[in-house]
This record gives sequence, structure tokens and C-alpha cells, in this order.
Amino acid sequence: MPTIKEITGLRNPRLTGLLRLQALALLACVPGPGFAASCLAPARPFLPSDSPAVLNYADLIRGDFEDYIQDIQCYFRCLDEERARAFEEAREVSEDYGRFLQLLGD
Repeated sequence: MPTIKEITGLRNPRLTGLLRLQALALLACVPGPGFAASCLAPARPFLPSDSPAVLNYADLIRGDFEDYIQDIQCYFRCLDEERARAFEEAREVSEDYGRFLQLLGD
């Protein structure tokens, strides 16, 4: 069973790398024009089918599910923001097209 130090990544380089990936995932939740259309759905957490694995890795599995819940909420916010941005862009493009048609005399 992993120790607390291994779980937190204080001694395990693989887990430290995972923490960096989680930090990058959080950055993807930051709204702004540079992040438009970059909403990425989080990976579904893995749930082992055998009880011993579930019991042995309960803390890690629980963390994966809690991370997923946070990430999916961020994903939904990103989709909402992208939808609002796209609607605004479509409105502006429609206005531009109307001006274009007026210039053509159509």
C-alpha cells in the first residue's frame, strides 16, 4: 500500500509528474481568448473490478474521483464560456456580413 509521502508525490517522481499535469489541467480552466475552443473533457476515473485492489488503493481511487468531479465542473464552465464566445462572434460576423451586402447594394 502506498505511503502518504508517495501519494503526495514528495518522494515519488512519477506522482510529482502527475501533480505537474494536474497544474496544467487547471490552467486549461482559465478563461480567456487564448483558451477558446480548448475545452478538453477529463478522462473517466478507473475503478478496479476486484475488491482487494479497491481496498488497497481506496485513497488513490477516491482522489481520482474527486479530481474528476472538479475537472468535469471546469469542463462544463469552459463549454459554457466557449458557447457564449461563439454566439457573440456569430452575431458580430452576421453584422459584418450585413454591412458587406449593403456595400454591394444587395
